[in-house]
Amino acid sequence: MIPFHTLDVFTDRAFAGNPLAVVLEAGGLSPAQMQTIAREFNLSETIFVQPPANPAHTARVRIFFPTAEIPFAGHPTIGCAILLAERAQEGDFSITITLEEEAGLVPVTVTRQAGRILAEFTAPVLPFAAGAVPDRALIAAALDLTPADLGPHAPGLFQGGPRFLYVPVRDLDGLAKARPMEPQWSRLMAAAGVDSAYLYTSAGDYRARMFSPTAGIPEDPATGSATAILAAQLLANGALADGTTVLHLQQGVEMGRPSDLRLTVEVADGALVAVRIAGTAVRIGEGRLRLP
Repeated sequence: MIPFHTLDVFTDRAFAGNPLAVVLEAGGLSPAQMQTIAREFNLSETIFVQPPANPAHTARVRIFFPTAEIPFAGHPTIGCAILLAERAQEGDFSITITLEEEAGLVPVTVTRQAGRILAEFTAPVLPFAAGAVPDRALIAAALDLTPADLGPHAPGLFQGGPRFLYVPVRDLDGLAKARPMEPQWSRLMAAAGVDSAYLYTSAGDYRARMFSPTAGIPEDPATGSATAILAAQLLANGALADGTTVLHLQQGVEMGRPSDLRLTVEVADGALVAVRIAGTAVRIGEGRLRLP
């Protein structure tokens, strides 16, 4: 049997944020076994901790949707790093957890002060434009919206490990009523070459929703990778100036799993230099998996 832990990520209270399963001692598992376990947990993502290829690093990790492996994801990175740090440290601390992910090396700074823990990672890939954006009318119809509900930014298609379609929504009312609608949703995903759409509004504080039913995730309470890649979408729409910008985003509100994410973007001469995501997590449970 192998040990696992569950955590709620991008929240400081139980039963909010994005649930995560972390499977430890997973070095002997095959990809097929990991996929089966991820499907059993049926969370948006499950992360498997293995011995590092380089002993100078903390661990190698593999991340799975219920339907497929992915090269990088934000909430598994945050949750796993916090768990590994708390298992290794007592009291207040500040350490770097270095994770070998399929998308590349991900350093995570984990700090605990006065009982509050925070982890921040640097995205392993700077996000970049990833193709032509489908027609706005199709985007709106696929989300049960009208073209007037979109904006003020232009929709975008960006990649940084995973790839997302970015859909700016005019206000919170539009964000709240959005939902995937067939057959337009499948046509949109095929046209964009993705399986996920990230909706956001900058009316007031940033708030977002992420739909990925094709990948087995009807809606995700918090999507760290998409939040990191959002930096490219905002830069393309003139929403980021040179220097360092710190944004606080909420996600999961409409589904009753409020999540808080911090996005830090460094821009120089109109180009992205670094993108960082920060958040916290709380432990929910632990146990052992019996493998057939």
